[in-house]
Formats: sequence, C-alpha cells, structure tokens
Amino acid sequence: MKPVKTLFATAALTLSLAALGATAARAAVVEVLNEGFDNVGALSGWALVNNSIPVGNAWFQGNPAIFPSQAGAPDAYAAANFLGAANGSGNVDNWLITPVLNLAGTTLLSFYTRHDAQPGFDDLLEVRFAPGTGTDAADFTTLLTTIGGTAGYPTDWEQVMATVTNNGSGRFAFRYVGPADTLNYVGLDTVSVVTTVPEPATWTMLALGLGMLPLLLRQSRP
Repeated sequence: MKPVKTLFATAALTLSLAALGATAARAAVVEVLNEGFDNVGALSGWALVNNSIPVGNAWFQGNPAIFPSQAGAPDAYAAANFLGAANGSGNVDNWLITPVLNLAGTTLLSFYTRHDAQPGFDDLLEVRFAPGTGTDAADFTTLLTTIGGTAGYPTDWEQVMATVTNNGSGRFAFRYVGPADTLNYVGLDTVSVVTTVPEPATWTMLALGLGMLPLLLRQSRP
C-alpha cells in the first residue's frame, strides 16, 4: 500500500492538472480598451499613420458643425476626410491604429461610425487586425469588416462589431481609403475591445498544487 503522503502528493498533482484544464472555462471577460476620443491629439498608445499620396491630414478631432459625437462632448469623436490626401487630390490611405492590446482567445471589437450624408461620395472604412506590436500597414493582413463604398455608409451613428481569435499582443486598425474625389467625411466613436483572461484564483490553485508537489514527494520517500 502506498504511504498516505504519496497518495496526497498524487492527489495534489491531479488537482493541479485539473485546474489547468479548467483555466479556459474559468476565464474572466475584461475590457482592454475603451476610447471615446475626447482629445484625439492626446491619444495614448494610438498611432496615426497617413500613407496617402500625396500626404495630407491625419485623423483629427470631430467637427460638431458637421455632426455631433455618438457620446460625450459634441466634438468627442475621431474624424477623417478627403483631405487625408493633400489638397483633396490623389489617393487617401489614412490609418488610425489602436494601442498594443494583450488578447486571449476570442476577442470582440465594438465601435460606432457614420458619415456626412452628401450625395455623390462613397466613403470607405476598412477595419483590420495584426498580431504583435508594429504599425506597418503591411502587417494588417486580417480584414475584419468593411463599411461603406458602393454599399453605402451609415448616415446616423451605427454600432459595428467584429471578432478575432488571438493569444498575445495585437492591434486593430481603422483605414480610411479611396480616391480623394470619391470621399467626404467619416466619424469614429466609442471604440471598445473585450477579451478574456484566466481568473487569478485558477492560477493560484495551479501554482500551489505544483509548488507543494516536490515537498510532498520528498517527505513520502522511505
């Protein structure tokens, strides 16, 4: 018959492995980003990258005279327009990229967008994702969704949601793109990213079980 301490050590290992297996099930949903664009010029961790030809204006503070924000102060939203290309002539390729986010499993991105409803324009916004920490446009190969174009852009604030599966760091990007003479003005507001993290209690249980195991095994030897 095995000594009691040996049985206890085996039980500790079993419980530790069980805790590890239950980690995914015992995940806490957390919001890792919530941005209302109160001050676009002072955004922390965000990147504004303008690859337009020729280069014009980056994303800027919303203009309440065109339309007010979805939430907060009337100008509390990010905006982009045809002047992303200098003098409104050329091709707009204007990026607004989130801070580096730590993600786990399935992650939900939510935001609100609309445009200025002027006839004859086809505003287009792409939403992309890239793992890692960089801001190179070439890295954002995952296209999550597209708003506007010939399909039409919302003329009132509309919520858009998209999901991505990633473990580790990553960034989302909003790309306003197209020939300058086909674009007008879009707004972006209330960007939220929700992901999952293991509950601390689960990791604590696992660490305690594995930490006790060597001591229990030594004590169980004849």
